[in-house]
Amino acid sequence: MGTTMTRIQSKNGVVNWIEDRLPVFSFLNAHTAGYYAPKNFNLWYYFGSLALLVLVNQIVTGIFLTMNYKPSAAEVAPGVSAAFASVEYIMRDVSWGWLIRYMHSTGASLFFVVVYLHMFRGLMYGSYKKPRELVWILGMLIFLALMAEAFLGYVLPWGNMSFWGAKVIISLFGTIPWIGPSLVEWIMGDYLPADATLNRFFALHVIALPLVLLLLVVLHLAALHEVGSNNPDGVEIKEKKKPDGTPLDGIAFHPYYTVKDIFGTGFFLLIAAFIVFYAPTFGGWFLEHDNFVPANNLATPAHIKPVWYFTPFYAILRMVPSFFGTAIWGVIAMFAAIALLFLMPWLDRGKVKSVRYRGTGYKIGLGLFALSFVLLGAVGAGVSAEMIPKLFGAEADATFIENLFGRFWTVVYFAFFAFLWAYTHFGFEKTKPVPDRVTTHD
Repeated sequence: MGTTMTRIQSKNGVVNWIEDRLPVFSFLNAHTAGYYAPKNFNLWYYFGSLALLVLVNQIVTGIFLTMNYKPSAAEVAPGVSAAFASVEYIMRDVSWGWLIRYMHSTGASLFFVVVYLHMFRGLMYGSYKKPRELVWILGMLIFLALMAEAFLGYVLPWGNMSFWGAKVIISLFGTIPWIGPSLVEWIMGDYLPADATLNRFFALHVIALPLVLLLLVVLHLAALHEVGSNNPDGVEIKEKKKPDGTPLDGIAFHPYYTVKDIFGTGFFLLIAAFIVFYAPTFGGWFLEHDNFVPANNLATPAHIKPVWYFTPFYAILRMVPSFFGTAIWGVIAMFAAIALLFLMPWLDRGKVKSVRYRGTGYKIGLGLFALSFVLLGAVGAGVSAEMIPKLFGAEADATFIENLFGRFWTVVYFAFFAFLWAYTHFGFEKTKPVPDRVTTHD
């Protein structure tokens, strides 16, 4: 259901002059008031617009942060780099610098909150199925670019966890046979994370990846508006139209959903403001305590772990044992955990989109998949290791129990994709009848 662009005719001569040369107002109208979306959107459909809101926040606050940040690992005081000192300067001496920095750091975590919920909604309602396969693929590419952008940004403050996190993650490429060690040195530009690493990470974080992200977001929205939005019933609204060609069960995105999104935005901003002003570190989850200590290559943090939004994949990396003296199998499993999400349009052969009308097996499988993701996050963040002595006593073998727990949920994570393929490919799924029209229309 592509949008039809009708040339706007205005009483304002300036507007008409612009429209004759660059129909920007007609384009905006075609993708807002001229774009018809299903009228049964629910709470889950807030997260796409919220992701766009947080992206704007990250770009704007990032611009102001770069005005005072210095991407240099050179020491300006004993044990303190210029990068770390510039972050402290932003926090302490720049007018409202602390607010901008906390808006940026909180925004990074909130970005992943809304993106993960947005992705889960896609899994629930089958938004990756025909004809939206490309919309899903572009969304997953946005997720990959966002992960890279977040990792690079995490390194820039050059705190102790930034340094060691960069060393651990970059060292993963060293597991690649033959070229691994050389590749690690090439990425870092040195034998350890140093000034060269910080400079190239800054360039990628501030210029290269934001451009990639913006391009992917534009393509994602363009592909979505070409095929039309999915809905909680999984019904294609373009199949039943009024005499004027508009969908029977569709309403104009503007003003109806723009007003609705403004309400959701207001509620979201209240939560974000509370975190920024009262709990910006979120107990060490959004900003880790070790990152308030200058980078020191001689002082390893007690527990090296990534930020919470990477912990499920970090847990998979840790839970896969080394074979034949190499840790590459854990690295492969970690990347496979992301790559399999790209294949969802082809792994799922089911004819029904929405979880409302899918078989019981799919509902149970999706629930276990979501649970495995959350529990693997707890393993990767070290929460499970802290809980084991409390649950099983101080004498319990915490490493053995944690590995058993983590490996079980790693198997559950990957089993979901195998089960989904077999469940739908061999026709085991028993679905409910899908209505001809959306179920919440007048």
